[in-house]
Amino acid sequence: MGGARGGWAGRGEAGRGDRDVRRGGGAHAHAHGAAGGGGAAQGGEMERFGGGAGGYEAAAAEQQLSRQQERHYRLLSELQALVKALPSSCQQRLSYTTLSDLALALLDGTVFEIVQGLLEIQHLTEKNLYSQRLQLHSEHRGLKQELFHRHKEAQQCCRPHNLPLLRAAQQREMEAVEQRIREEQRMMDEKIVLELDQKVIDQQSTLEKAGVSGFYITTNPQELTLQMNLLELIRKLQQKESESEKAFS
Repeated sequence: MGGARGGWAGRGEAGRGDRDVRRGGGAHAHAHGAAGGGGAAQGGEMERFGGGAGGYEAAAAEQQLSRQQERHYRLLSELQALVKALPSSCQQRLSYTTLSDLALALLDGTVFEIVQGLLEIQHLTEKNLYSQRLQLHSEHRGLKQELFHRHKEAQQCCRPHNLPLLRAAQQREMEAVEQRIREEQRMMDEKIVLELDQKVIDQQSTLEKAGVSGFYITTNPQELTLQMNLLELIRKLQQKESESEKAFS
């Protein structure tokens, strides 16, 4: 009997154990399902959030592109209006494609800053060269005045019978000084031309590297005229942009 009770007790414990295992397994499965469902829901939220961010970025990029297109159209229209003020021979060289490419290069304003910097360098160079030429001219004028006064004093101290010889010698000296002055002026003018030519080359190279249509290193007079017209268009357009910014500020 004791063994039987023990057997029943064993089966009862075993039965309760089985039921506990089944209940535990069910609870574990329920918890796992709940966790899985929560993960799926969270994944759905993340997916929707990611999709929203991507959509926002796409919309922002589209708006940026639209603004650039509008700015390109406005710059192109303003360039076309400015070209009408140029001589007809220049207008023929400035095709729609050239102006459109120029408007594209001007979109972000960098070329405006580059041109402004180049013009400032050019003006400083011209001012410096002009000052050097004025300085040389002043030195030459002082040299001739000093020579004239020295000759005059020598003539006053000279005996009359030696005066013709003295004047002839002074004339030769004056001619030599004037020849020296002409040579120094010629060298100065050549220096000025070379430095200004180098500035033109620097401008051509810089604007070519910046992707500005029509600019490359050349000495062809027609191409130089075209580049000067393009620079003038950029400068005038920059002034209009600056005036517009001041009006809205």
